[in-house]
Amino acid sequence: MFFHIVLERNMQLHPRHFGRDLRDKLVAKLMKDVEGTCSGRHGFIVAITGIESVGKGLIRDGTGFVTFPVKYQCVVFRPFKGEILEAVVTMVNKVALFFYELLFVYLLCGFLSVFGNLADGVFC
Repeated sequence: MFFHIVLERNMQLHPRHFGRDLRDKLVAKLMKDVEGTCSGRHGFIVAITGIESVGKGLIRDGTGFVTFPVKYQCVVFRPFKGEILEAVVTMVNKVALFFYELLFVYLLCGFLSVFGNLADGVFC
């Protein structure tokens, strides 16, 4: 199931990125760090769709890095127990079926344990 939600993250930025395009560099770093990751609570973060707000930066002592609270909108994919997903079987052996989900080749990979004989089972 796909959801469009608002999340918040504290982003650290090196002082060399300070300048006119500070916000653009912060957004680019957010996209690089967040898109394609998995959160146990929200699921797979597919894409960032917008930035709601960037808070005031806080300078970290000793390093010069600045931490910005960023609130952003994103699309997440979270499969639920019992949900039917279309997948491609990549390998079958005596123990398991290995598969990947079509839409998220790099995100949702796994295996399905097989107990008994594969010939007895019905797979759609």
